[in-house]
Amino acid sequence: MRTALLQSSGRPGSTVENLKVLDEAAGRAAAAGAGLLVAPEMFLTGYAIGDDIARLAEPADGDCADAIAETATRHGLAIAYGYPERAGDAVFNSAQLISADGTRLANYRKTHLFGCFERDHFTPGDRSVVQAELDGLRVGILICYDVEFPENVRAHALAGTDLLIVPTAQMHPFQFVAESMIPVRAFENQMYVAYVNRVGQEGEFEFVGLSTLAGPDGGARARAGRGEELVLADVDPAFLAASREENPYLKDRRPGLYGSLI
Repeated sequence: MRTALLQSSGRPGSTVENLKVLDEAAGRAAAAGAGLLVAPEMFLTGYAIGDDIARLAEPADGDCADAIAETATRHGLAIAYGYPERAGDAVFNSAQLISADGTRLANYRKTHLFGCFERDHFTPGDRSVVQAELDGLRVGILICYDVEFPENVRAHALAGTDLLIVPTAQMHPFQFVAESMIPVRAFENQMYVAYVNRVGQEGEFEFVGLSTLAGPDGGARARAGRGEELVLADVDPAFLAASREENPYLKDRRPGLYGSLI
C-alpha cells in the first residue's frame, strides 16, 4: 500500500484552512497512487494554540470528521489525522483513521502526554492498542511521545500491527527520535512505522520535520526534510512477512523473565 506522509503544520487556529490543506494533499497523494494519507498530530486545529484547543475540539463524529470523510471518498484513499477530541467535559489529543469509503475505522487517544503544555490541555487516554484493518494490513495508531515508550510499540507488535501510524509534533532538540529511534522501533518490532511530523515555529515550539516511513529492516523508505513536504513510500506485506521470518524477535521472547518491568 502506497502511503503518503503530509509533513505540514497547516494553518494553526483555522480548521477551515486545514481542511483545505488536507484536501489538496489528498488529491496529490491519490494522483501518485497512495491508498493512505497520514497527517501530523493536532493537524486539524494546530498544536500550540492555547485555549483554542478546547474551543475547537470536536467529537470523533463531528463536522470536521464528516468533511474529512467526504475528502477521503472523493479522492479514494484513507486518511489519518490528529485533532483535539471532545468527549463530555474532557478533551483528548486524538488521531482518527477514516477509510476511502468514508467509514471511521479507528480513533485513538494519546496515552502519554508530553510536558506541562499537554497535561494542562488534555486528558490522557487509557487504551494503548487501537487497530483497524485496511487493504489487508493491520494498522495501529500511536501519537508522538507514545512511540518513545518501547512497551507501547511492543504491545502493538504482539497484537499483530503491520503498519503503525504515528502523527507527531516532534520538536527541537529531539530530532534524534525521528532520525534514530523510529527505524529501531520498526526493526525491533518487525513492522512498518509511519512517523509524520509538523514543521517550523509554532508558539514556543520549533517542529523539526524529518517525517519518515521506516521498514522492518530498520531502513527509511522515505524521509522528509525540514520544510513542508508530501513524501510517499510503499508498505509491502510480502517484504514484511519475509523480514519476520528472518528476524524472530517476537518468537524468541522469554516473557517469564520480564516480570520486573511491570
